[in-house]
Amino acid sequence: MTSRSSKPVGSTKRRRASGGADSKHAILAAALVHVPFDGFTDSVLARAADEAGVSRQELRRLFPDGPPSLVRTFSEWADAEMVRELARKDLASLKVRERITLAVKTRIAVLNPHKEAARRAAAFLTLPPYAASGVKLLYRTVDTIWRAIGDTSTDFNFYTKRAILAGVYSATLMRWFSDTSAGQTDTNQFLRQRIDDVMKFEKFKAQIREQIRTLPSLTDILMPDRAPRSKAKGG
Repeated sequence: MTSRSSKPVGSTKRRRASGGADSKHAILAAALVHVPFDGFTDSVLARAADEAGVSRQELRRLFPDGPPSLVRTFSEWADAEMVRELARKDLASLKVRERITLAVKTRIAVLNPHKEAARRAAAFLTLPPYAASGVKLLYRTVDTIWRAIGDTSTDFNFYTKRAILAGVYSATLMRWFSDTSAGQTDTNQFLRQRIDDVMKFEKFKAQIREQIRTLPSLTDILMPDRAPRSKAKGG
């Protein structure tokens, strides 16, 4: 369990927030101190708004859905922090699998000071009324990861890459929640294994595609008379 002295995303000292994004992040910072103990609730939001110096009217504008809006803001903040951290890295010198590994580790590192809040958020998003929102936030995170590491695909691979990464990231996050090893070595090993599994699968798919190219087409098999014939020698 995270202690109340854990460092939040920003100062929780009571002050009048300047409005807009600043107010939103001030409320999030204040809320993350209380979420590990009280969860994502309306009372936590109200308390955080008071501590951030934000009026109830402004609170309703910034978090129109209440606790679900707070969970969404937390996830979006973590995505943005991950992108900022990755921008400082020399990604161009890394292989794709190394970039993905680094990105997932970075996303989890951003959440590390708020591990119990992240666990609470994940549990919140498993509730039936919020499951669809959980899927959207997961997609947003993996899409952000691919874009942050320089992926520019627009074909079918665009979706398959995100679907595969969603499985890798969500499974690794679940492993992290229960990881008590020094330096999160168990989580890192788990992530490496998941990436290895994906790469083996991708290699298998490439081999299958190559084998398929050498096979006769369906037209060749079913309608041999219509199949293209090679030009006779000398003719």
